[in-house]
Amino acid sequence: MPANAPDTPDAPDTTAAVPDTPDAPDTTAAGPDAPATGSWIAPLFSTLLTLPLGFFGLVFAMLSPMACDSCDRAEADRFQAAFEVAFPTLVVGLLVSLALLIAAWIPPRRAGFSVGAPLAVVVTLLVFMGLLGVR
Repeated sequence: MPANAPDTPDAPDTTAAVPDTPDAPDTTAAGPDAPATGSWIAPLFSTLLTLPLGFFGLVFAMLSPMACDSCDRAEADRFQAAFEVAFPTLVVGLLVSLALLIAAWIPPRRAGFSVGAPLAVVVTLLVFMGLLGVR
């Protein structure tokens, strides 16, 4: 006979399950795959940084050919050749940062993707300016 079993059949059963109460903590959701509380904060800040940075970077890239309006023919040809490489590079870099931003929101949320998205925009803009030869 187990140690916690009642001695008489009329004794109340003390091993019965306690009913769930609203004040009882929910232990079923906690686990290794459960999202951490506040895991949405890093992707939110990343979104608030990445989208405006990407927009203004794209506008900057689209307006950059106007910098060579007063160039002579040889300079304009060099700029055009550099721009034909730099602009598609910028677009691919912005798509990579968008993919990182989307990955930051997919559970389980990882802070690395949230940090990587705005950094990808900045690196992409620096590569764009480097390809154009902006000083």
